[in-house]
Amino acid sequence: MKEILTEIIAHKRVEVEGQKAVIPPSRLREEVRALQEREAAQGVKRRSMRAALETSKTGIIAEFKRRSPSKGWIHEGADAARITAAYQSAGASALSILTDENFFGGSLQDLRVARHTVDIPLLRKEFIIDEYQLMQARLAGADAVLLIAACLSVEQCRELIATAHALSLEVLLETHAPHELSYLPEEGVEMLGVNNRNLGTFVTDVKNSFRMAALLRKAVGTQYAKCGGAAPLLVSESGLSRPETLAELRAAGFRGFLMGEAFMKHDEPGEALAAFIARIPQPAGV
Repeated sequence: MKEILTEIIAHKRVEVEGQKAVIPPSRLREEVRALQEREAAQGVKRRSMRAALETSKTGIIAEFKRRSPSKGWIHEGADAARITAAYQSAGASALSILTDENFFGGSLQDLRVARHTVDIPLLRKEFIIDEYQLMQARLAGADAVLLIAACLSVEQCRELIATAHALSLEVLLETHAPHELSYLPEEGVEMLGVNNRNLGTFVTDVKNSFRMAALLRKAVGTQYAKCGGAAPLLVSESGLSRPETLAELRAAGFRGFLMGEAFMKHDEPGEALAAFIARIPQPAGV
């Protein structure tokens, strides 16, 4: 079976080069520079996704997602403004906006719409392989970006992390297997994720987060004790559907929980999120 991830990345390379032919990277750099200068002059404070998750009682990153390669359409025709507004009202700590069009039915316009609709942190969820996509994210209103270890070499990943930080974007570094912990840069990332979905087969196993939990704690503890930085906040991604699982993951050290299909499969994703939050077991004494 051909790995789906291989197909997605091959298509993404062609897609990004096509976008560069229409809008050159030099133009995006100028637009980003102008945006940063305006924000500095106006004293604009950047939103922190890490801080939002760290202080939240639920840590839910609600995802706006229309389809997936494995399941097809989940919520065809979903309205980005209506659903992201409902997610915020229901208590989401942050939002993940899938911007891949070919495989997931999303777009950068969904991210722009969400930015004009809500005031909580936004993550651009995308298969990022080029700094061009980071500049797009910054201009579209993202506060953070997803970088997937399985899509990149260690060197590429660290270069993109440095570029993201230069653009004032936080980074959620996604891992799936123990060897990918080597992607952690010494200077740090804000968030470290475990994807419970194998991106080669798209098979989901929530136990992956629990298997990785001890390794993550050891890796970040050792890495950041050396440089005195703050350890990244741990995020569990994909396949989360039971309120009890979130409570168990929180006990294992996770503070962020990225969820999409569990809500988007409903006619009213915001209502589904609110009902889910109401069922999350609370620690004793809360």
